[in-house]
Amino acid sequence: MATPRRMGTETSETRVRLLDVTERIMIDDGYAAVSSRRIAKDAGVTPALVHYYFGTLDDLFLALLRRRAEQQLARQQRKLSAERPLRSLWEASKDRDGARLLTELMALANHRKVIQTELAEYAERFRAIQLKALEDHVADLGVDVPPVVLLVLIAGMSRSLVLEASLGMTTGIAETYEVIERYLDQLEAAPPAG
Repeated sequence: MATPRRMGTETSETRVRLLDVTERIMIDDGYAAVSSRRIAKDAGVTPALVHYYFGTLDDLFLALLRRRAEQQLARQQRKLSAERPLRSLWEASKDRDGARLLTELMALANHRKVIQTELAEYAERFRAIQLKALEDHVADLGVDVPPVVLLVLIAGMSRSLVLEASLGMTTGIAETYEVIERYLDQLEAAPPAG
């Protein structure tokens, strides 16, 4: 019978540093640039130590996805309890690094089903929490747009604008931000319906 492989603890400073380095590589250079050698080099450790903490790159990617998603879930709870949750959600969704990391994880999910499954589960959790928080708020604003549609529009537009700007595109970016932000200001400044 094979002895189970020993793994580093989840609370280890080294493990955290490896996740931090991996996240930075993915944001700066994309998921294809992630290798145990590159992570080890950037973290100042040996490739064997990377595999001590993460048996495979999929294990590393899953740990990174879970860590970032749990951080974002906690951040989202704070944002959605704000006085202007639509505006708070919009501001949070414009995070450049977050959008780039999500895009890389989505690209990775096209090739690794385990990542796709986990990413989809977290995305549905996010959407459910957001929807629950916004249903009453949007109803009070008297908006004809269903809250779930507002959520999809905010997520899609912010991600698209951040990614286009990161490519160096400028045409229409500032103007679109301005229109969306003006609309959110008008919407959330409107007197409650009823």
